[in-house]
Amino acid sequence: MTSGEHVPAQPGPASPAQPRHDSSARPRHDYRAAGVDIDAGEALVAAIAPLARATSRAGALGGLGGFGALFDPRAAGFQDPVLVATTDGVGTKLKIAIETGLHDQVGVDLVAMCVNDLIVQGAEPLFFLDYFATGKLAVEQARAVIAGIAAGCKEAGCALVGGETAEMPGMYAGGDYDLAGFAVGAAERGTLLPRGVAPGDVLLGLASSGVHSNGFSLVRHVVASAGLGWDAPAPFGVGEPLGRVLMTPTRIYVRAVLALHRAGLLKAAAHITGGGLPGNLPRVLPEGTVAALTPDWPVPDVFGWLAGAGRIAPEEMLRVFNCGIGMVLVVAAADADAAIARLTEAGETAFRLGTVEAAATADAAPAVRVDLPAGWPR
Repeated sequence: MTSGEHVPAQPGPASPAQPRHDSSARPRHDYRAAGVDIDAGEALVAAIAPLARATSRAGALGGLGGFGALFDPRAAGFQDPVLVATTDGVGTKLKIAIETGLHDQVGVDLVAMCVNDLIVQGAEPLFFLDYFATGKLAVEQARAVIAGIAAGCKEAGCALVGGETAEMPGMYAGGDYDLAGFAVGAAERGTLLPRGVAPGDVLLGLASSGVHSNGFSLVRHVVASAGLGWDAPAPFGVGEPLGRVLMTPTRIYVRAVLALHRAGLLKAAAHITGGGLPGNLPRVLPEGTVAALTPDWPVPDVFGWLAGAGRIAPEEMLRVFNCGIGMVLVVAAADADAAIARLTEAGETAFRLGTVEAAATADAAPAVRVDLPAGWPR
């Protein structure tokens, strides 16, 4: 073979055909197609910004939109503050809100469940953040919920400084949502509660506005067993749809309780939530004491209906529900009348519930003693 001569190629096995990659034939993906609407989220932020601004108070710095919220306790009037933080949710009461479309006040519940836990420690609520999670963001639904949160913050005197909206398709069914709240308060060092509770002190109860935000899994079970819809007239004679009555928000006790504390009349306070009086009142009593209760306070009709329709034992009613008492206050016997007068003047309905007594032994765990009559509550 001489230089420059080309030998013809020998035939070989045929090569397999190569697929053609036509990008135009594949579906185009984006976040909206995956179920998350960024535009809706931005529209919600714009809609709720005025609601948040309306809750501004001394100490709150900046507004919505930053990566974090700032608060200056000294600008709020504190000299040597101890910070107190709480977090809570609304529970399955949200199912009623979702099924009835009544979203306007459930945000008040969220705030109340947090700030009422602050004040029992003697702390003034300063600021609040919320977490709203849903499968598909409906701007008007979310705005109604957050408007309720803002209303609760205004009532409690705390600033709505931020929050998080999470759109999570696949985690929640269409229309469903969940809520969580986070509140921070402050008290001057040396003023935290409880303090000085002793046998002979008087127990005062503040009336609840209804079921508040605990026990709704049992409430929903009783309503379903009774064959009632949320639009049926409430069977306990209030002339409104059952769903609307049950959605009455948790009462916020901030202003009245803090005023009593600042007047030097309050020794301890217990927010009556899950666990009822037996589960919450011992949390603020010292060892060697018993809360002796007399069950003759007025019990709202909703609890009598639940007990009867659900055939719920009195002990179970007292353990699951607030049964008409949303907050218990401990005061010295000599201050009881003055405390009731101040609370009434502040718009609360206060009752004498009983007294703090000495237990059989000084190291006995704090407890509640109450002799419930058969058929209670009626």
